[in-house]
Amino acid sequence: MLKRTPFYQAHKELSAKLIDFGGFEMPVNYEGIKAEHNCVREAVGVFDVSHMGEVFITGSDALAFIQKITINDASKLVPGKAQYSAMCYDNGGIVDDLLVYMLAENEYLLVINASNIDKDVAWMTQFVFGDVILDNRSEKMCLLAVQGPKAPELIQRLTDLDVSSISYYSFKVGTFCGMPNVIVSATGYTGEKGFELYFNESDGNPIDVWSKLMESGADLGIKPAGLGSRDTLRLEMGFALYGNDISSETNPYEAGLGWITKLDKGEFNGKQALIDIKANGITRKLTGFIVQGEKQVPRAHYDICNSNRDKIGEVSSGGLSITLGTGIGLGYVDADYLKSNTELFISIRGKLIAANITKPPFLRK
Repeated sequence: MLKRTPFYQAHKELSAKLIDFGGFEMPVNYEGIKAEHNCVREAVGVFDVSHMGEVFITGSDALAFIQKITINDASKLVPGKAQYSAMCYDNGGIVDDLLVYMLAENEYLLVINASNIDKDVAWMTQFVFGDVILDNRSEKMCLLAVQGPKAPELIQRLTDLDVSSISYYSFKVGTFCGMPNVIVSATGYTGEKGFELYFNESDGNPIDVWSKLMESGADLGIKPAGLGSRDTLRLEMGFALYGNDISSETNPYEAGLGWITKLDKGEFNGKQALIDIKANGITRKLTGFIVQGEKQVPRAHYDICNSNRDKIGEVSSGGLSITLGTGIGLGYVDADYLKSNTELFISIRGKLIAANITKPPFLRK
């Protein structure tokens, strides 16, 4: 049986199209993906992303534990700051990408992908040592993403926190919609200004929070937004999606995540494999591209070819850029080919369609 978030009834009342996503019955769209996409780009949209996982790590060895299981350097964090990171297996394959929040000394929050919650928690648990408490509160936490250029104005109407002082990858904890202890975080997945709201469902009525957001944002043009537009928005920014662009079969260097791989921070899972991969070089690389020609839309698993029709890679994420009006995508491409070429060909319905190699984001804000 599919799980449901605390906002399920609101989705039903809005006649959302619901699908199975990561074991949850989630809204893929309400009015339509294009309308919701444009609303986030131009005004403000609200996403229910309560299917994501929240794991709290506390204890005097909390930082050492996080350093062991993640590849970024969490020692650089201070309370009120967040960090993008990943966890790797011993062979360098990616367990998951995640956010690390430092709530206070010896107190952290790890935010993981919905479809990976059980796997991730089981994997983390085997490395617990010393004074470390791992508390999986995923089923108790609510998470709303309020995204768009008018999001700061909307959030400010409902909190006593100074929203303007919350910089990118920072957060504050305070009262929101009358609820205490709400984490208001500026760590979005759309490329727009916006905030994520984390709160325990026992601290208030989640449906009331949803309703207050919709009522307070009515004059700002607010719309509920589903996972369909969340995907089109993230793709325009070139943000990786676990299960598509990164997985246990990919490593951080070929996925373009070398910038979060800190080999000099001390020992961590997968370090030796990543040292070897960096020294030997990668054989393929996650690459962005823009398709030439109208109505040519790349999709995941389409072949990427050279001009001789030889397969040199595969699309991992693809679709129509609603903002740009052209096909865009990400895919793994032979590293040697990339050294001397700027053009790819995507096999779309049996035809080779030219595409220009383009470093994301595709949409320049």
